[in-house]
Amino acid sequence: MARQKVVLSNSAVPLQEEAAQVFTGLDVDFVTVDAPTEDDLLRVAGDADAIIALAEPLSRRVIEGLPRCRSITRFGIGLDGVDIDAATEQGIWVTNVPDSNYREVAVHAITLALSASRRILLLNQAMHQTGSASLALAVGTRRPDDQTFGLLGIGRIGRRVATMAAAIGYCVQAFDPAVSAADARALGVAPVSFDELVGTSDILSLHVPLIDSTRHIISREVIARMPAGAVLVNVSRGGLVDEEALAAAIASDHLAGAGIDARLGEPAPMPDCHPLRGLDRVILTPHSAHYSVESLAETKAKALEDVARVLRGERPVYAVNEPAGLGEAA
Repeated sequence: MARQKVVLSNSAVPLQEEAAQVFTGLDVDFVTVDAPTEDDLLRVAGDADAIIALAEPLSRRVIEGLPRCRSITRFGIGLDGVDIDAATEQGIWVTNVPDSNYREVAVHAITLALSASRRILLLNQAMHQTGSASLALAVGTRRPDDQTFGLLGIGRIGRRVATMAAAIGYCVQAFDPAVSAADARALGVAPVSFDELVGTSDILSLHVPLIDSTRHIISREVIARMPAGAVLVNVSRGGLVDEEALAAAIASDHLAGAGIDARLGEPAPMPDCHPLRGLDRVILTPHSAHYSVESLAETKAKALEDVARVLRGERPVYAVNEPAGLGEAA
């Protein structure tokens, strides 16, 4: 077999050492580059047999320019940067790692929800600045037993959040058209419509992918229908939320605050003029919800092992498609 080339298209996560171990016995060149644009990807990965990507744009244009490629692996869960249909048509496996960090993301969502709803950021700032804090800063704080925790989406992460929120004392409800009412109730979650979820959730936590139907699903109109004093948590994708409308709702005191781990424009730094920067009731984290020492190691291993399987002619464990001409034979 001819020597094969695997390209990691983002140097933010070093994989060289792990790749050397996983690809033992395979004749592989493992190359790490930074290819943030379509043109960059075509230039550095046009002869790749496999690509491992973080958030790079694996569009139809790019995929059709990868004549040797047999595998595209998303280093993480989200697949919004990969044109799966194009990959399928080109006979390319698409894989991700859906189960290595869902526990971390769920913990992060709960942490943001509690921190925002209990005014932890405001109280902490006052204590650091003056050595004391007026309870006036905590006005509006309520006990979880009297609040409703709403989930937009109850996939693997949403279900974990639901269990944790219920254990804290919240009444948990969710909207997810892909989950039956009976299955939701079996999870201890009240199934509700989207309108009811938005209109009655004291905390609204987002757990859906970014696709055409969910882009700006939390629009200015939706935010206006949220209960006064509610908190929004986003650990999914920035494109789900109209960020200008969210900032305005917090500045006007319609919403009590927000916990934001995912935003538009990632991974570039937030500009000074970003509407959420500087709001003292908005907790911002840098898309770090997925991270722990354990989750990073697990994601590395699972991503690389699936690449190795494809290079050996085997079916990957975490396939999200059935490539044309390959799915049945693999």
